[in-house]
Amino acid sequence: MIIARSIDELRQGLSASQCPAFVPTMGNLHAGHIKLVKLAKPQGDCTVVSIFVNRLQFLPNEDFDSYPRTWEADCAKLEAAGCDVVFAPRETDLYPEAQTVKVHADPALADILEGEFRPGFFTGVSTVVMKLFMSVFAGKGKGLAVFGKKDYQQLMVIRQMVCQFALPITVVGVDTCRAEDGLALSSRNGYLSEAERAEALQLSLALRELGRDALAAADALATHLSVLEAKAMAGLRQRGWQPDYLTVRRRQDLQAPQSGDALVVLGAAKLGTTRLIDNFEI
Repeated sequence: MIIARSIDELRQGLSASQCPAFVPTMGNLHAGHIKLVKLAKPQGDCTVVSIFVNRLQFLPNEDFDSYPRTWEADCAKLEAAGCDVVFAPRETDLYPEAQTVKVHADPALADILEGEFRPGFFTGVSTVVMKLFMSVFAGKGKGLAVFGKKDYQQLMVIRQMVCQFALPITVVGVDTCRAEDGLALSSRNGYLSEAERAEALQLSLALRELGRDALAAADALATHLSVLEAKAMAGLRQRGWQPDYLTVRRRQDLQAPQSGDALVVLGAAKLGTTRLIDNFEI
Protein backbone atom coordinates (compact mmCIF):
# COMPACT_ATOMS: atom_id res chain seq x y z
CA MET A 1 0.00 0.00 0.00
CA ILE A 2 1.43 3.35 -1.09
CA ILE A 3 1.17 6.33 1.26
CA ALA A 4 1.27 9.65 -0.57
CA ARG A 5 1.71 12.89 1.34
CA SER A 6 1.73 15.34 -1.55
CA ILE A 7 -0.26 15.73 -4.76
CA ASP A 8 2.89 14.95 -6.76
CA GLU A 9 3.44 11.72 -4.80
CA LEU A 10 -0.20 10.79 -5.30
CA ARG A 11 -0.08 11.34 -9.03
CA GLN A 12 3.14 9.36 -9.27
CA GLY A 13 1.50 6.48 -7.41
CA LEU A 14 -1.46 6.66 -9.82
CA SER A 15 0.61 7.03 -12.99
CA ALA A 16 -0.37 3.60 -14.33
CA SER A 17 -4.04 3.90 -13.40
CA GLN A 18 -6.69 4.88 -15.93
CA CYS A 19 -9.77 4.37 -13.75
CA PRO A 20 -9.17 5.08 -10.05
CA ALA A 21 -11.82 4.17 -7.50
CA PHE A 22 -11.72 6.87 -4.83
CA VAL A 23 -13.11 7.05 -1.29
CA PRO A 24 -12.60 10.43 0.44
CA THR A 25 -12.59 10.34 4.26
CA MET A 26 -11.55 12.40 7.26
CA GLY A 27 -10.04 9.35 8.94
CA ASN A 28 -11.02 7.74 12.25
CA LEU A 29 -12.29 4.93 10.07
CA HIS A 30 -15.10 2.59 11.08
CA ALA A 31 -16.88 -0.33 9.41
CA GLY A 32 -18.90 2.04 7.23
CA HIS A 33 -15.77 3.49 5.66
CA ILE A 34 -14.32 0.02 5.08
CA LYS A 35 -17.57 -1.03 3.39
CA LEU A 36 -17.09 1.86 0.94
CA VAL A 37 -13.51 0.78 0.22
CA LYS A 38 -14.50 -2.83 -0.42
CA LEU A 39 -17.33 -1.77 -2.72
CA ALA A 40 -15.01 0.60 -4.59
CA LYS A 41 -12.17 -1.85 -5.13
CA PRO A 42 -13.62 -4.06 -7.90
CA GLN A 43 -14.93 -1.04 -9.82
CA GLY A 44 -11.60 0.58 -10.65
CA ASP A 45 -8.03 -0.35 -11.46
CA CYS A 46 -6.59 1.30 -8.34
CA THR A 47 -8.30 1.94 -5.00
CA VAL A 48 -7.49 5.31 -3.43
CA VAL A 49 -8.55 6.53 0.01
CA SER A 50 -7.87 10.05 1.24
CA ILE A 51 -7.50 10.91 4.91
CA PHE A 52 -7.76 14.64 5.49
CA VAL A 53 -9.57 16.63 8.17
CA ASN A 54 -10.72 19.63 6.17
CA ARG A 55 -10.64 22.87 8.14
CA LEU A 56 -12.79 24.65 5.55
CA GLN A 57 -15.92 22.70 6.47
CA PHE A 58 -15.77 23.35 10.22
CA LEU A 59 -17.40 26.38 11.82
CA PRO A 60 -15.29 28.29 14.40
CA ASN A 61 -17.15 26.67 17.33
CA GLU A 62 -16.97 23.12 15.92
CA ASP A 63 -14.59 20.25 16.64
CA PHE A 64 -11.78 20.67 14.10
CA ASP A 65 -8.99 20.53 16.68
CA SER A 66 -10.52 17.66 18.66
CA TYR A 67 -11.78 15.63 15.68
CA PRO A 68 -10.42 12.10 16.29
CA ARG A 69 -7.28 11.26 14.34
CA THR A 70 -6.31 7.58 14.38
CA TRP A 71 -3.64 7.29 11.69
CA GLU A 72 -2.03 3.95 12.53
CA ALA A 73 -5.33 2.15 13.08
CA ASP A 74 -6.72 3.67 9.88
CA CYS A 75 -3.77 2.44 7.81
CA ALA A 76 -4.06 -1.06 9.25
CA LYS A 77 -7.76 -1.21 8.35
CA LEU A 78 -7.16 0.10 4.85
CA GLU A 79 -4.36 -2.33 4.12
CA ALA A 80 -6.52 -5.23 5.31
CA ALA A 81 -9.33 -3.99 3.01
CA GLY A 82 -7.05 -4.01 -0.04
CA CYS A 83 -6.53 -0.27 -0.45
CA ASP A 84 -3.78 0.51 -2.96
CA VAL A 85 -3.03 4.17 -2.24
CA VAL A 86 -3.63 6.32 0.85
CA PHE A 87 -3.54 10.04 0.17
CA ALA A 88 -2.87 11.77 3.49
CA PRO A 89 -1.76 15.32 2.76
CA ARG A 90 -0.75 17.78 5.40
CA GLU A 91 -2.75 20.96 5.39
CA THR A 92 0.14 22.83 3.76
CA ASP A 93 0.27 20.18 1.01
CA LEU A 94 -3.37 20.53 0.03
CA TYR A 95 -3.61 24.25 0.77
CA PRO A 96 -0.11 25.67 0.14
CA GLU A 97 -1.67 29.14 0.13
CA ALA A 98 -4.93 30.57 1.41
CA GLN A 99 -7.77 28.97 -0.59
CA THR A 100 -9.37 32.12 -1.97
CA VAL A 101 -10.95 30.33 -4.95
CA LYS A 102 -13.81 28.20 -3.67
CA VAL A 103 -16.68 26.14 -5.05
CA HIS A 104 -20.06 27.53 -3.99
CA ALA A 105 -22.84 24.98 -4.38
CA ASP A 106 -26.33 25.89 -5.56
CA PRO A 107 -27.95 27.75 -2.63
CA ALA A 108 -31.31 26.07 -3.35
CA LEU A 109 -29.71 22.78 -2.31
CA ALA A 110 -26.80 23.84 -0.11
CA ASP A 111 -28.33 26.57 2.07
CA ILE A 112 -31.12 24.42 3.52
CA LEU A 113 -31.04 21.77 6.29
CA GLU A 114 -27.33 21.24 7.06
CA GLY A 115 -26.45 24.41 5.19
CA GLU A 116 -28.86 26.45 7.30
CA PHE A 117 -27.45 25.24 10.59
CA ARG A 118 -23.82 25.05 9.44
CA PRO A 119 -23.37 28.12 7.20
CA GLY A 120 -20.55 27.67 4.70
CA PHE A 121 -20.32 23.93 5.31
CA PHE A 122 -21.04 22.90 1.74
CA THR A 123 -18.65 25.49 0.35
CA GLY A 124 -15.93 23.84 2.41
CA VAL A 125 -17.03 20.37 1.35
CA SER A 126 -17.36 21.23 -2.34
CA THR A 127 -14.00 22.98 -2.41
CA VAL A 128 -12.04 20.18 -0.80
CA VAL A 129 -13.80 17.47 -2.81
CA MET A 130 -13.08 19.34 -6.05
CA LYS A 131 -9.44 19.64 -5.03
CA LEU A 132 -9.25 15.95 -4.13
CA PHE A 133 -10.96 15.02 -7.40
CA MET A 134 -8.44 17.09 -9.36
CA SER A 135 -5.59 15.47 -7.43
CA VAL A 136 -6.81 11.92 -8.05
CA PHE A 137 -8.45 12.08 -11.48
CA ALA A 138 -6.35 14.61 -13.40
CA GLY A 139 -5.33 13.05 -16.73
CA LYS A 140 -7.56 10.02 -16.25
CA GLY A 141 -10.14 9.00 -18.79
CA LYS A 142 -12.66 8.09 -16.13
CA GLY A 143 -13.05 7.12 -12.51
CA LEU A 144 -15.51 6.70 -9.70
CA ALA A 145 -15.93 8.17 -6.25
CA VAL A 146 -17.81 6.40 -3.46
CA PHE A 147 -19.74 8.15 -0.69
CA GLY A 148 -22.05 6.97 2.07
CA LYS A 149 -25.70 8.00 2.07
CA LYS A 150 -25.59 8.95 5.74
CA ASP A 151 -24.45 12.37 4.54
CA TYR A 152 -27.42 12.47 2.17
CA GLN A 153 -27.41 16.17 1.36
CA GLN A 154 -23.63 16.15 0.88
CA LEU A 155 -23.95 13.32 -1.64
CA MET A 156 -26.52 15.36 -3.58
CA VAL A 157 -24.30 18.46 -3.57
CA ILE A 158 -21.35 16.46 -4.88
CA ARG A 159 -23.42 14.78 -7.59
CA GLN A 160 -24.66 18.16 -8.74
CA MET A 161 -21.10 19.54 -8.78
CA VAL A 162 -19.82 16.60 -10.84
CA CYS A 163 -22.69 16.97 -13.30
CA GLN A 164 -22.42 20.72 -13.76
CA PHE A 165 -18.64 20.68 -14.16
CA ALA A 166 -18.85 17.67 -16.53
CA LEU A 167 -16.26 15.77 -14.52
CA PRO A 168 -15.49 12.26 -15.89
CA ILE A 169 -16.39 10.71 -12.55
CA THR A 170 -19.21 8.36 -11.59
CA VAL A 171 -20.47 9.16 -8.09
CA VAL A 172 -21.66 6.06 -6.24
CA GLY A 173 -23.89 6.35 -3.16
CA VAL A 174 -23.82 3.50 -0.64
CA ASP A 175 -26.49 2.74 1.96
CA THR A 176 -25.70 3.78 5.52
CA CYS A 177 -23.83 1.21 7.58
CA ARG A 178 -25.46 0.67 10.97
CA ALA A 179 -24.67 -0.97 14.28
CA GLU A 180 -26.69 -4.04 15.27
CA ASP A 181 -29.23 -1.87 17.09
CA GLY A 182 -29.69 0.37 14.05
CA LEU A 183 -27.56 3.39 15.00
CA ALA A 184 -25.87 4.92 11.97
CA LEU A 185 -22.10 4.50 12.23
CA SER A 186 -20.26 7.80 12.61
CA SER A 187 -16.82 8.88 13.71
CA ARG A 188 -18.54 11.25 16.14
CA ASN A 189 -20.25 8.35 17.93
CA GLY A 190 -16.97 8.02 19.80
CA TYR A 191 -17.78 11.24 21.63
CA LEU A 192 -20.85 9.64 23.26
CA SER A 193 -20.85 8.45 26.86
CA GLU A 194 -22.23 4.98 27.58
CA ALA A 195 -25.61 6.45 28.52
CA GLU A 196 -25.63 8.73 25.47
CA ARG A 197 -24.77 5.82 23.19
CA ALA A 198 -27.83 3.96 24.47
CA GLU A 199 -29.99 7.05 23.93
CA ALA A 200 -28.52 7.87 20.49
CA LEU A 201 -30.72 5.32 18.74
CA GLN A 202 -33.74 7.55 19.49
CA LEU A 203 -32.85 9.82 16.56
CA SER A 204 -33.26 7.04 14.01
CA LEU A 205 -36.39 5.79 15.79
CA ALA A 206 -37.91 9.29 15.67
CA LEU A 207 -37.11 9.56 11.97
CA ARG A 208 -38.68 6.19 11.23
CA GLU A 209 -41.83 7.20 13.12
CA LEU A 210 -41.94 10.49 11.23
CA GLY A 211 -41.60 8.57 7.99
CA ARG A 212 -44.48 6.25 8.90
CA ASP A 213 -46.64 9.22 9.84
CA ALA A 214 -45.79 10.95 6.56
CA LEU A 215 -46.72 7.90 4.51
CA ALA A 216 -49.98 7.52 6.42
CA ALA A 217 -50.83 11.15 5.59
CA ALA A 218 -49.61 10.91 2.00
CA ASP A 219 -52.83 12.17 0.42
CA ALA A 220 -52.67 15.38 2.46
CA LEU A 221 -48.99 15.51 3.35
CA ALA A 222 -48.50 19.17 2.43
CA THR A 223 -51.25 20.09 4.90
CA HIS A 224 -50.10 17.93 7.80
CA LEU A 225 -46.32 17.88 7.39
CA SER A 226 -45.45 20.82 9.65
CA VAL A 227 -47.51 19.27 12.46
CA LEU A 228 -45.83 15.88 12.03
CA GLU A 229 -42.37 17.45 12.03
CA ALA A 230 -43.13 19.53 15.12
CA LYS A 231 -44.35 16.40 16.91
CA ALA A 232 -41.11 14.55 16.08
CA MET A 233 -38.97 17.48 17.24
CA ALA A 234 -40.93 17.80 20.49
CA GLY A 235 -40.51 14.10 21.22
CA LEU A 236 -36.73 14.38 21.05
CA ARG A 237 -36.68 17.57 23.11
CA GLN A 238 -38.60 15.80 25.86
CA ARG A 239 -35.78 13.24 25.98
CA GLY A 240 -33.14 15.96 26.42
CA TRP A 241 -32.06 16.34 22.80
CA GLN A 242 -31.52 19.65 20.99
CA PRO A 243 -32.86 18.98 17.48
CA ASP A 244 -31.99 21.23 14.55
CA TYR A 245 -34.45 19.60 12.16
CA LEU A 246 -36.47 16.45 11.57
CA THR A 247 -38.13 16.74 8.21
CA VAL A 248 -39.57 14.96 5.19
CA ARG A 249 -38.37 16.12 1.78
CA ARG A 250 -38.59 14.91 -1.78
CA ARG A 251 -35.53 12.95 -2.79
CA GLN A 252 -34.87 14.71 -6.07
CA ASP A 253 -33.92 18.12 -4.61
CA LEU A 254 -34.72 18.11 -0.86
CA GLN A 255 -37.54 20.60 -1.35
CA ALA A 256 -40.98 20.35 0.27
CA PRO A 257 -42.74 17.22 -0.99
CA GLN A 258 -45.71 17.12 -3.28
CA SER A 259 -48.17 14.29 -3.79
CA GLY A 260 -46.52 11.32 -5.47
CA ASP A 261 -42.92 12.36 -4.77
CA ALA A 262 -40.31 9.82 -3.66
CA LEU A 263 -39.46 10.87 -0.12
CA VAL A 264 -36.57 10.96 2.31
CA VAL A 265 -36.77 11.75 6.00
CA LEU A 266 -33.74 13.53 7.45
CA GLY A 267 -32.71 14.73 10.88
CA ALA A 268 -29.95 16.39 12.85
CA ALA A 269 -29.90 16.78 16.61
CA LYS A 270 -27.43 17.33 19.41
CA LEU A 271 -27.24 14.85 22.29
CA GLY A 272 -25.15 16.38 25.03
CA THR A 273 -22.28 17.97 23.11
CA THR A 274 -22.44 15.57 20.14
CA ARG A 275 -24.34 16.44 16.99
CA LEU A 276 -25.70 13.40 15.11
CA ILE A 277 -27.38 13.11 11.71
CA ASP A 278 -29.36 10.34 10.05
CA ASN A 279 -31.84 9.74 7.24
CA PHE A 280 -34.05 7.11 5.65
CA GLU A 281 -35.51 6.91 2.17
CA ILE A 282 -39.20 6.03 2.48
